[in-house]
Amino acid sequence: MAPIPGISGEQSEIGTASYEQWRQQYATSTHENDHDMHPGHIVRALNSKDIKAVIAYAKENGKAIAIRSGGHQYSGASSTGQSNIQLDLRNTFKVPGQDLSLIQLDDETHVRVSVSWSLLEFNSFLGANHLFVPHGQCQSVCMGGHAQTGGYGQLGRSFGLMGDHIVELEFIDHNGTEKKITPASHPDEFFAWTGGSPGNLGVLTHITLKVYQDADYRGSRGLKCLHMYTPESLQKLLQVLAEMNDDEDFPRNYDLCITVISEDYPLDGIFDLKRLTKQKSGLCRLDGTSLMSLIVIYAQWVPFSTIDKPDDTWFGKLKDGAVITDDRVRPMSELTAEWIFRKDREYNLPYVKRTYLTAATNLSKNGWVKWTAGRVDEVVKTTGHYIAAQVQPYGGKNSRFRVNDDGRSAYSWRDSTVVLILDNFYVPGNGHKEQAEAWAAINEEQGIGENKYFSTQDRRVLWGSWGSYNLHSVWPHYYEDEVKYQRIQRARKAADPYGVFTPNSFSVLRAD
Repeated sequence: MAPIPGISGEQSEIGTASYEQWRQQYATSTHENDHDMHPGHIVRALNSKDIKAVIAYAKENGKAIAIRSGGHQYSGASSTGQSNIQLDLRNTFKVPGQDLSLIQLDDETHVRVSVSWSLLEFNSFLGANHLFVPHGQCQSVCMGGHAQTGGYGQLGRSFGLMGDHIVELEFIDHNGTEKKITPASHPDEFFAWTGGSPGNLGVLTHITLKVYQDADYRGSRGLKCLHMYTPESLQKLLQVLAEMNDDEDFPRNYDLCITVISEDYPLDGIFDLKRLTKQKSGLCRLDGTSLMSLIVIYAQWVPFSTIDKPDDTWFGKLKDGAVITDDRVRPMSELTAEWIFRKDREYNLPYVKRTYLTAATNLSKNGWVKWTAGRVDEVVKTTGHYIAAQVQPYGGKNSRFRVNDDGRSAYSWRDSTVVLILDNFYVPGNGHKEQAEAWAAINEEQGIGENKYFSTQDRRVLWGSWGSYNLHSVWPHYYEDEVKYQRIQRARKAADPYGVFTPNSFSVLRAD
């Protein structure tokens, strides 16, 4: 493909020196062959003019555009094949004060942020201004894909999703027209943008979010602790989480995430090892990688009134037996910074990824705790395989994950109670890929379906996609009902009538 005219930013084609570097994404090591992650042309846009030129060229020449901000999509859906174009937005909108700024209203604080900023950069800006908003944990995720898929993260019960706080979206449509929409001004369009087929409706450029002030939540408390992994210790901690999950009246104030990691994990991405030098002896190598399998606890409590007090017994159960404990009263902006994992990925290996959701409220009694610990242990004890597991409760009648579901966005499965991530990273060769796939198949066979351990339904989320790369063929796993799916289909037809934003099959099919 020849260089696209009218572009100020750098362009790269297959075979050029920069091409391999620019095309790399989180999913490249796993999906570059089965999902075709070799775009025919890569454009690193410098501004809106470049974006409009790419759209016009694609439209005129029958090409499709894959939009990349951070490139963290686990199935590689932010990439494309050789007949199409990769539009790279990592450095397009990064002028401080212009592309990342505060908007102070009478009774609310908003932040306008471009899609080019990483989650770590965005969080650092909020922290410098003593502000916070719920968001995820991966430092190199950028704001575009994160917002469109919800922004799941550590404050899910207490504040909901990051996407729940979007008040305005700015994007460039298939005609090259710059648009601004709100939930009130364009309800169907906004609905589809927030949870419906990310990257397939136009080129998102900026997001405006409602954020919170530290000063309004004084006394917030955060716990991060480290346990030596054993199946028994994992069961004990999962039981605490399961009992929390099964209690519909559990207060909104609390959030919890349990993470299990194998050896050789970059532990310095989780803990400030310099500050915890005396406690870290024997846990990791000089380069910060773990020497053994470990369990990491992230927990916090936030007050919503002057009479709210944290439950020391609950925190005590999570700390009991820990080898490192960091439990402090800190502003919420500091806590959200603490939850960010300061490495780009868990292991530099291919993976079999699984993200499951459930609406169950009997996990403390139905055998799920023992079953989950056993499935994790199967990976921990197998040579050539590395576990990266996360379990987080979102349920309860007071949970903002549930309460915030007001119908304005398409983020799905908001009645879910737990998100369970079971990722098996494997060393290539020696049948390890097949072993990892067989392990995951057992998870589905035993955990998903009627009278199974985890969920009666196969529920999935776009940010943690797995399985079929043809979204239309498996849409019931990602969207609750056909009414919702067809509403997004109609929005897709209006937003992308010529297929300019359909670079691969992982997208909602346009309505006829």
